[in-house]
Amino acid sequence: MTSFRTLDDVDVKGKRVLLRVDLNVPMEEGRVTDATRIERILPTINELASKGAKVILLSHFGRPKGQRVDEESLRHVLPALEHHLKRKVAFADDCVGDAAAAVIDAMRDGDVALLENTRFHKGEEKNDPSFIDEVARNGDLFVNDAFSAAHRAHATTTGLAAKLPAIAGRTMQAELEALESGLTSPARPVMAIVGGAKVSTKLELLGNLVAKVDYLVIGGGMANTFLAAQGKAVGKSLCEHDLAGTARDILEKAKAANCTVVLPIDATVAQKFEAHAPSHIVSVDHVGAEDMILDVGPKTVAHVESLLAKCKTLVWNGPFGAFELPPFDEGTNAVAQTAARLTVEGKLLSVAGGGDTVAALNQAHAGQEFSYVSTAGGAFLEWLEGKALPGVAALQG
Repeated sequence: MTSFRTLDDVDVKGKRVLLRVDLNVPMEEGRVTDATRIERILPTINELASKGAKVILLSHFGRPKGQRVDEESLRHVLPALEHHLKRKVAFADDCVGDAAAAVIDAMRDGDVALLENTRFHKGEEKNDPSFIDEVARNGDLFVNDAFSAAHRAHATTTGLAAKLPAIAGRTMQAELEALESGLTSPARPVMAIVGGAKVSTKLELLGNLVAKVDYLVIGGGMANTFLAAQGKAVGKSLCEHDLAGTARDILEKAKAANCTVVLPIDATVAQKFEAHAPSHIVSVDHVGAEDMILDVGPKTVAHVESLLAKCKTLVWNGPFGAFELPPFDEGTNAVAQTAARLTVEGKLLSVAGGGDTVAALNQAHAGQEFSYVSTAGGAFLEWLEGKALPGVAALQG
């Protein structure tokens, strides 16, 4: 991976630092329900402030499409941000113009300010040069700490990097270093676990991984498509029968690349998709016509765990089953806990990401023990697919 500058490479004292963060957090009834993304940016904010920078936070929130929408004002996130920072944060009701300038002009070294949602302006998503100029006018230095937005070529993810000296914040740095260790130059053998509902959403991902990993473990609803492609009955399970040919192609590519594809050998099935529905375990060769495969079975778990014990690197995206509904979380929980234990023992480097993955690992009480868990969704997936991320490339220019 091409080198990039970090906070170790610059003197920020007295500088107006435009810090791109991701405050696109889930909210209900005016309250932040998951503050993970806020917690992740605290080290960068606190380090910049402690070194005497004027820390000016830029973020999007929701999809207002260039319109001012009160429900998507960052003002609603401000209380949670102040709570976690344990300090007062000034707020400007615009990210450009007089409103932003007035707040920034009043800042002293070490102060923190939050500017209004960048997506209230159409120029943000269009990466418009005139909008970039307006934002850049308020800063001396650009720090990007929003890997989760790095797959977007927007004004505050790539445009500012061309206008101001650009460096990676601590969260961005940690993410890129974890990804480098995970797939770019990993310790081998490498296992990738890929779950999720549909093969169609992860075709590029699977195609990229078979050329890079030693074991590709396929779980979730997408595994059913591969089982069906091998002529196995999957009952009423979620399955993309029209992609059977594609599934067989991926298996052939994996074989050519000496990548071992691991599919379920047994499954937990039920006839109702609901928590605590009556369920039983069957071989994948004996799924009934009325059955739905909702999780992997214990033999599959044991097989994956035995392979994992041989590996030095794990990359994980997607659960094994319908983890939101007990008892169909047992497969994901068991493998996650084994991966966490191996990580703690120093035998495995484990990198995971994607919304469902983060939720599943947290539910298994395993996420905190992984080497790195990315809060990024689309950016993490595109990186796994082998795509260049504009926000990262902009820091490497």
